[in-house]
Amino acid sequence: MKPLKNYKAIFFDLDGTLTDSCTGILNSVAYALEKLGEKVPPRNELLSFVGPPLIDEFKRKFNFSQEKAEEAVRFFREYFRDTGIFENTPYDGIKEILCKLKNAGYVLAVATSKPEEFALRIAKHFGLDEYFEFICGSTFDESRNKKHQVLEYAISTVNKVYNFSKSEMLIVGDRHHDIDGAKYNGIDSMGVLYGYGSEEELRAAGADYIVAGVSDIATVILS
Repeated sequence: MKPLKNYKAIFFDLDGTLTDSCTGILNSVAYALEKLGEKVPPRNELLSFVGPPLIDEFKRKFNFSQEKAEEAVRFFREYFRDTGIFENTPYDGIKEILCKLKNAGYVLAVATSKPEEFALRIAKHFGLDEYFEFICGSTFDESRNKKHQVLEYAISTVNKVYNFSKSEMLIVGDRHHDIDGAKYNGIDSMGVLYGYGSEEELRAAGADYIVAGVSDIATVILS
């Protein structure tokens, strides 16, 4: 791991980093497959849907055409919008570390591949919104759904208010998409092992830091 820098802005992934959203996401995927008349695999085979852009995962996992994947995403959101969105819970201790970082003067932002409207509702529902100055997500029309696009948008949004260099920014996430997005945008990354990515995945992607537990995020950043 590289020596820790003097960061000023910390971006957080949502699913698998701030909240354990597995139940709502898997139920939404199952609902979409049922609506399409497809066989629903065992739930443990659907865990890859936690994190990446939905349309990409429907195409990768089930070899759906672009049109069918778009239809699957529409059905997914039909269930998720009012039900799956709250089949979700913040990780134990996450509010405490967000509070520590905010009180220490860090600018905190969410950068998620989840549609921004959903991210805002989740953050407000679970009382996470008070810790974040910015909540940035994807768009429903898929024009901004890749993690590197969302992170680029989040960086731009933060710097409309602040003027941080990219060397002063860090993203915290649980999947290689977060690490890949960081590299694309020229910022550092921290992988967390309590989410849905493995240590092997995060190391292979080139995470600058890897931590095991929620409390370790603040411990490392504040050290």
